[in-house]
Amino acid sequence: MARLPVPADFAPAPDDAARTRWLDADRAARPARLGRLRARMAEEGVDAWFGVRPEHMRWLTGFTLGPGEKPSAGHSGEFLVGAESVTVLADSRYTIQARREAPDATVDEIGYDLPGAWERLLRSIGARRVGMEADAIPHGTWAKLAEAAPGVELVPADGWVEQMRAVKTPDEVERIAAACAVADRALAALLPEIRPGVTERDLALRLEWLMRTGGAECLAFDVACLSGPEAALPHGSPGDRPVRDRAVLLFDFGAQVEGYRSDMTRTLFIGEPTERDLGVYETVARSQQAAIDALAAAVRAGGTLPDGRSIDAMSRGAIERDGRWPAYGHGLGHGIGLATHERPSLSRAAPESPLPSPTVFSVEPGIYLDGQTGVRIEDLVHLDAAAGVCELLTRFPRDVISLPA
Repeated sequence: MARLPVPADFAPAPDDAARTRWLDADRAARPARLGRLRARMAEEGVDAWFGVRPEHMRWLTGFTLGPGEKPSAGHSGEFLVGAESVTVLADSRYTIQARREAPDATVDEIGYDLPGAWERLLRSIGARRVGMEADAIPHGTWAKLAEAAPGVELVPADGWVEQMRAVKTPDEVERIAAACAVADRALAALLPEIRPGVTERDLALRLEWLMRTGGAECLAFDVACLSGPEAALPHGSPGDRPVRDRAVLLFDFGAQVEGYRSDMTRTLFIGEPTERDLGVYETVARSQQAAIDALAAAVRAGGTLPDGRSIDAMSRGAIERDGRWPAYGHGLGHGIGLATHERPSLSRAAPESPLPSPTVFSVEPGIYLDGQTGVRIEDLVHLDAAAGVCELLTRFPRDVISLPA
């Protein structure tokens, strides 16, 4: 049997110096980020932009919310960008944190009543036309804000910051790579504990523990650990089902380091794989490699990068040409950074415009056979056309791995 990966094969957790350097890079980058947003505001004819997504809060102001904290945080951390100002909203629970994390912004303690403070906030910066994250603001809240300041036009302005954030700076890529290394090490450390009879839930919990104690501040998302027929669920949850001999075991998981996330899927085999499962795995691997090879070739050739729709079609086509099993129904990939799913998209619905660069996105084809088995292989690709780079940030091997039964 081939040598199994071990934690020492992968980069260690980042030290305090790296974390400090990344935070300093964020602080230094914020004026330029805000400058690009204000240029878009001027182009679109709006006086202010109101942001509510936690990833945008952190990227533009420095204010952070922990995992799952947004639903209970009220309007704290939401922010208003004017032509010359940034105002971060907070209630009494968050004012100290907001002043500490967003020192270049004005912190306005509005309490829990955004509509009650809305007209005052807009009047203070002379805003008559405000860009809004319409996809993230509940209809009821939008209606209350419109009523609170009837002389102000609220303009849907989705995608403005998402488009900017799709292009990653070197320090952002470093953090994604560090999160990938945390996940790589954790899965390598888990391998000796995987055996028939252990449950999906126990393995998922153990993998979470290994990431949290191995350099992650939290999970990027809940761990998926699915065995045998359950691996046919693209987004299934671990249960009390035991791992079985001669069955696949699929892990989909990610770590978060200094706000930036990783995302990896590996499908392992318990004992010798069946002929069918091995065939499915090899087909998915060819599908993924076709996409990665096409991206690498485009970078080497220079010129215009392909769009996400064509790369998805190339990967999907490799499975369809094989003809034995149906191709995945989800998209081939998604951007990743401060959010697990962000731009760019690689899917049948992706824009027919070149991929941005530099950027990071997943490539994750799969085959799912209901009631039988499922295989997905997912890696994060760092694409930088100007530097001639097309590399995998996830380093855990993609080879067939059969664990002792």
